[in-house]
Amino acid sequence: MNTIQIIAIWAIPVLFAITLHEVAHGWAARHYGDHTAALMGRLSLNPLRHIDLVGTILVPALLLVLAGFGFGWAKPVPVNFGQLRNPKRDMVWVAAAGPAANLVMALAWAIVMKIGLSLPGLSEWVATPLILAGQAGIAINLVLLLLNLLPVPPLDGGRILAGLAPQRFSGMLARIEPMGMFIVFGLLAVGAMKYILFPPLRLLTTVIGKFFGIPI
Repeated sequence: MNTIQIIAIWAIPVLFAITLHEVAHGWAARHYGDHTAALMGRLSLNPLRHIDLVGTILVPALLLVLAGFGFGWAKPVPVNFGQLRNPKRDMVWVAAAGPAANLVMALAWAIVMKIGLSLPGLSEWVATPLILAGQAGIAINLVLLLLNLLPVPPLDGGRILAGLAPQRFSGMLARIEPMGMFIVFGLLAVGAMKYILFPPLRLLTTVIGKFFGIPI
């Protein structure tokens, strides 16, 4: 496939993955008492409201061309944890909503891929795009799911850990947060991230593949 075809296949799965991930945080926050995202119009499913020029367009496009896989981020949905009814407890659910949305989307794309595989009699312009988009959707959502569950603030896993941990430990995590993304990019730069993400990624893709009867 050429570059245009690769971008065309991955564009919709990537946009949905990062947009719904952020919107899920906003929905959960509103449920638990914080209406900040709703008041700022960030609970919309319109991707244009969530696109970040670098994270949503430039980085994913470069990675697709140079590395053959997609990864990116949207503008974070604002959450005022102080507005939550029970900030420490509710923060866990708000943080978990994003990865949960990615898991649901991965399963939905598996269904799309299954549909594509069940249409061998149709021309390739119908079945093949469904199969390839399904593969891309499963991949990007599982990567975002696992990456965001890393126990490093400000990633969702770090916020979940802070919400579950004793207050003393939560304070330590809060002090680490300004350096969190440097830690993540450092792990990516030295190649350590593949050893962290690939084993659970391989397990999840195997489970989904066997459950839906699709080759991933």
